This record gives sequence, C-alpha cells and structure tokens, in this order.
Amino acid sequence: MKEVQPISRLENVLFYILEKSIKSYRQFAQRNLSDVNDEITIDQWLVLKTIHDCPNITQREIAEKIFKDHASITRMIDLLVKKGFLERSVNSEDRRRFGLELTPIGKIIQQESIPVIMQNRKKALEGLSQEEIETLKNLLQKITINCTNNLHQKTK
Repeated sequence: MKEVQPISRLENVLFYILEKSIKSYRQFAQRNLSDVNDEITIDQWLVLKTIHDCPNITQREIAEKIFKDHASITRMIDLLVKKGFLERSVNSEDRRRFGLELTPIGKIIQQESIPVIMQNRKKALEGLSQEEIETLKNLLQKITINCTNNLHQKTK
C-alpha cells in the first residue's frame, strides 16, 4: 500500500501564502481607491484601463486579459455603462458584437485613479529591491507556464 504524505499546514503552503498576499493587496488597494473615488472597484478600473489601452478589444479578450469569466465582465460592463463610464455601440460588421468606448467621465475616472494605483503598487513592494522584484516576477511566470502547459496537455 502506498504511504500517504502528510499535508502541510496551510500557513506553510506557497500557494496559500500567494493567495493571502493577493487578497490582502486587493483589499488594501480597493480601500485606497475608494478613498479617492467610491464609484469604482479595482476590477472595474481594470476594465476601463484595458479598453483605454486596446480600443477594439472584445469582451472575451477583456475577460482573458484580466482573468475574469465572461459573465463577470458582462455584468461589469453593464454597470460601467449604467454609471456613464462606458458607451456600448453595435458593431456594424457583426451585430452580435459591441464596440466599447470610455465616455469623457470614464476617461477622467480612469486617469484620476492612476496615481492611487501607482502608490498602491509602490507601497505593496516597499522594502523589496529591484532584483527581488525581478526574481519574484520570473518565478511567478515559471509557475504560470508550468500550470498553463499542464492544463493544455490535459485538454488534448
């Protein structure tokens, strides 16, 4: 009979620590963003930023880019349209697709949030050297590649 390995305490598991870091950063970042503008969430800002950077992007591409499911993106876009931050227009070539464009107020909200976003990132990385940041990025990218490659192998 194969011996079962004892499972580590959650506090010692790398992925638990990583998830805890992400959640604490998001809470910290949202609190600071809400202090400046309580009408937008981090995820909504990411949608605005993505559309700002890639004007012809589809909802599916937005979902992939910011790691959200299609239904969540649809709800966020509906809310951003309702708030007046985004305009949705019918695509003349494919009526099933919509064009998305930041409204003037959406552009202001997106731009005014940038200093807070940058300060959040700076504060979260305080005490880390540039070398440590680069090492961490490289290590996390390797984990992502390992998981992505394995995921694709399983679906073939």
